[in-house]
Amino acid sequence: MHKEKHVQVVSVKSLGSPQGEAYRIGLSDGSLFSIKSVYVPSEYYAEALWVVGKVLSSQEEGALRFAASCVRAERQALDLVARAEQSSRGLSRKLKQRGHATSCVQRVLARLIEQAIVSDSRYAQMWLRSRLARRLESPRYLIAALCHRGIDRDIAQEALTEVLDLDTELAMLNRYLEKKQPILTGSLTNIRQKLKYEGFSSPVIDLLEEREEDYLPRT
Repeated sequence: MHKEKHVQVVSVKSLGSPQGEAYRIGLSDGSLFSIKSVYVPSEYYAEALWVVGKVLSSQEEGALRFAASCVRAERQALDLVARAEQSSRGLSRKLKQRGHATSCVQRVLARLIEQAIVSDSRYAQMWLRSRLARRLESPRYLIAALCHRGIDRDIAQEALTEVLDLDTELAMLNRYLEKKQPILTGSLTNIRQKLKYEGFSSPVIDLLEEREEDYLPRT
């Protein structure tokens, strides 16, 4: 019967992070990796794991290696965020594609969201502003597009409300009416209902009465 081998902590160096939580840990098997105490599983007292001379159980070693994997995932996450705003689902997908374990990705995302480094609300607003600068579509279409990207519907709606001022929505409505005029039939009441379904707000739809002769079909 083989005796289980345990590794020993041989070196510990503080990396001087702003939170004072980052360390460089060396083990007797030659492993050398960076650790953040925040990523150590909650059932362990982090600082008690990296004491020079400590012999680690297999579970303790696993906890340290998990934390080290989280640090590597965090580095790539921050690199991606530095290049462009990321949604939580999009960032999760990219990290998994780069080989990071789901458990690490979930832990890192939770921390980055807590720190507001990743924000679905901010991502949604930036995506909407970019989209509105290039194309004018119905509010309903924009909400659906954000949901398709993994944004919660309520967050998408709040983001649209934040970025869509009256002038922009009116321009969107005018463009929509120009494109859809051949298929807009029925009474003004029915057309207003269709526009409401497409997500246009009541104040903008009310302006139809002033523009009825320009855009709406005569009955």
